[in-house]
Amino acid sequence: MSWKRKDLLGMRDLEASEITDVLDTAVSMKEIASREIKKVPTLRGKTVVNLFYESSTRTRTSFEIAGKWLSADVINFSASGSSADKGESLLDTARNIEAMSPDVVVVRHKASGAPALLARHLRCGVVNAGDGAHEHPTQALLDLLTLRRRLGSDSFRGLRVGIVGDVRHSRVARSGVKAFSAVGADVTVVGPPTLLPESLEGWPARAATDLDDVLPELDVVYLLRIQRERLGSALLPSLREYTSRYGLTAARAARLKPDTVVMHPGPMNRGVEIAAEVADGPASIITEQVANGVAVRMAVLWSLLGSGGPVA
Repeated sequence: MSWKRKDLLGMRDLEASEITDVLDTAVSMKEIASREIKKVPTLRGKTVVNLFYESSTRTRTSFEIAGKWLSADVINFSASGSSADKGESLLDTARNIEAMSPDVVVVRHKASGAPALLARHLRCGVVNAGDGAHEHPTQALLDLLTLRRRLGSDSFRGLRVGIVGDVRHSRVARSGVKAFSAVGADVTVVGPPTLLPESLEGWPARAATDLDDVLPELDVVYLLRIQRERLGSALLPSLREYTSRYGLTAARAARLKPDTVVMHPGPMNRGVEIAAEVADGPASIITEQVANGVAVRMAVLWSLLGSGGPVA
């Protein structure tokens, strides 16, 4: 499978068939991780630039590993210590990088729309690795892969997914709602009214403000990181209050159905949105999400750059 698109900017851009194709490709990529020599020549001669203006561990590292396992040359760029510190604009930085002939730029930026801006101006491909409170499409794709591998390929239709936390400011939530609904899941966003979108227009989901009411019916509990910068504002009075009403404590986890799974995009605030024993418990597939991130990002890079031939 080779996509006909130049960029991956958001889940709304992908057809259901493209989502299935990238998940199928990611499954084949996972086999590479079990090899003694984790290297295939698929993208030999291609150059991937990781252009990150925000701190990242999982996303940046997994994109780097993904590119290297596919034999691409991977260049990591951090805003700190670069010309961005001297006032160079994002677009000027990107144009300077493009002058060095990369094939794909993977960008994370605090400004919503930054990857789309680059995609309009750059000839090379652009992958959105998270932009402001807009989208994080590869996170959504790896979440789908993780669920498919745990629950089965026919498990999505009618699956009841609850995304819990600061939905209003979450790019993970925006991409996740679109991804889960695209494959047939029933999505509910849960949180205090101040942390839910003002309107669900364009969101294929329903909203709830009482986690305890919806918890027993959920097949997937997807917890979002509480951003501590919300503390002290009218949006979130205290972590203690949030945990008491919306944290997946051990007591709440005991009320889950036996086959319900727990997910989190990381980094986790243990003891706030999720109890440590729940994060490390049998219902948690959080570590699997991290592992599947490499395979999905390999699949995305290959889909944008590959010839469409088989992976060696």
